[in-house]
Amino acid sequence: MLAEIITIGDEILIGQIVDTNSAWMAQQLNSAGIRVKQISSVSDDREHILQALAEAKKRADIILITGGLGPTKDDITKKTLATYFNVGMIENQEALANVTRIFAKYKRPLLEVNKQQALVPGNCEVINNHNGTAPGMWFNEAGKVYVSMPGVPFEMMYMMEEQVLPKLKNTFKLPFIMHKTILTVGEGESFLAERIADIEDNLPPHIKLAYLPKLGQVRLRLSGYGEQETSLANEVNYYAGLIVDRVSNVVAAEDDIPLEKAVLDKLIAQGKTLSVAESCTGGYLSHLFTQHAGSSQAFLGGAVSYANELKESILGVKNETLWQYGAVSEEMVTEMVQGALSNFKSDYAVAITGIAGPSGGTDEKPVGTVWIAVAGPDNISVKKYTFGNKRKQNIERTAITAMGLLNTLL
Repeated sequence: MLAEIITIGDEILIGQIVDTNSAWMAQQLNSAGIRVKQISSVSDDREHILQALAEAKKRADIILITGGLGPTKDDITKKTLATYFNVGMIENQEALANVTRIFAKYKRPLLEVNKQQALVPGNCEVINNHNGTAPGMWFNEAGKVYVSMPGVPFEMMYMMEEQVLPKLKNTFKLPFIMHKTILTVGEGESFLAERIADIEDNLPPHIKLAYLPKLGQVRLRLSGYGEQETSLANEVNYYAGLIVDRVSNVVAAEDDIPLEKAVLDKLIAQGKTLSVAESCTGGYLSHLFTQHAGSSQAFLGGAVSYANELKESILGVKNETLWQYGAVSEEMVTEMVQGALSNFKSDYAVAITGIAGPSGGTDEKPVGTVWIAVAGPDNISVKKYTFGNKRKQNIERTAITAMGLLNTLL
């Protein structure tokens, strides 16, 4: 089964809001065995919506629509759907009762414009909205299913989970879809592809491999499609195992989780703690760790020692090291990571110093020069990198690279 998602609203197209609905819906559909063929965003324009529906019909079996169901004049989805199906509008008593109940609950007058929420195209099956006034609508026309839902995210999500997905599963015989993601760090997509080329070439037709690169990391996602859940899972896991064995030196996790979560999980599993000494990343690495619940089980904290004086007073860096080698040097980052281990009493530590840019570089140390050190109970690894001249990317890439080095050490 193929699906298409259409989001309606000028606010999406001008960037006033971010379309999170489509991403969430695509995840839910994929888990249910429905493949999303296309996602489109269209304006609050009758002809634009009609054209989008006509085109979606050619591509997909299921067309899911969100937005444009409010009580104001700019919400035209219902009337446009009635035009598309060439039917009139009728008042649905169940939808009217829902609107009346909600306004009574909050002791607010029920205006005529609110009553119009109960008007729906005559050929639809109403999907009750338990969290708002705009009803959802289910259309089954010429072998295609159209579902129109509110654009308010929480209203759509509850409607989708509680009513739409179960109804889709009952309406269609859906295959099983299984995804297995392997998170790698520190090796580029083309190099990974070369290392596992023979495994990829021998994948059966119903299992596909996708490369999902991001700064400093690549997710390898195996996607399998089949009728038998257990045998499909066994197949996908078998090929995932072959890939993990082949590139084990760069594997951070065998799950679709952020890199920092993978590192935290390893630390927690080993009962170890981590501290940091950040300079050019300005606390970004700490932020990545602490955004995850439970990070305090392993992450102790550290120092954002941007100024040289703080490197000395908090981390115990020697003044002569600063004068002789500079703040961005192998010697400096080594003393920083040793100071973090000693002063913060952690099992592992990460230290970072560099020139994020866009200014501050020299011929000897251009913008993008970064030194990273990771240390544990028995060893220390110190490496120099030269990234680009974009400050934000340098900070992000430095943090990811540091976590990659720590992952290797762990």
